[in-house]
Amino acid sequence: MKMFIEPPAIYLHRDAVDFRKSIDGLVTIVEAELAHDAYTGALFLFCNKAKNKLKLLYWDKTGFALWYKRLEKQKFKWPNKVDHQAYCLTEQQLSWLLSGFDVIGHQSLHYQSLR
Repeated sequence: MKMFIEPPAIYLHRDAVDFRKSIDGLVTIVEAELAHDAYTGALFLFCNKAKNKLKLLYWDKTGFALWYKRLEKQKFKWPNKVDHQAYCLTEQQLSWLLSGFDVIGHQSLHYQSLR
């Protein structure tokens, strides 16, 4: 996903969300459950119980924007075993997540020279 904004942070909400919720309901989750300020410009990602739908919410200085994506045949690789309610992602991890990759379940590799 090519972003036209540079978010200060990207947060993934771990638990499934009732997708009848729109902007106001999701802002309530951001502020009450995640204890974050929804007006910072950060991106907040939410997934439904079936993990085939995703909503992305952010404040763009003039109002809230809400993006929605539905997968036709696959499921998003959504974490359910992280210890905290919100997981922080990089823009690259967001792009991978939207492309169907598991960004939480694997660990980064670290290399060093043998010299």
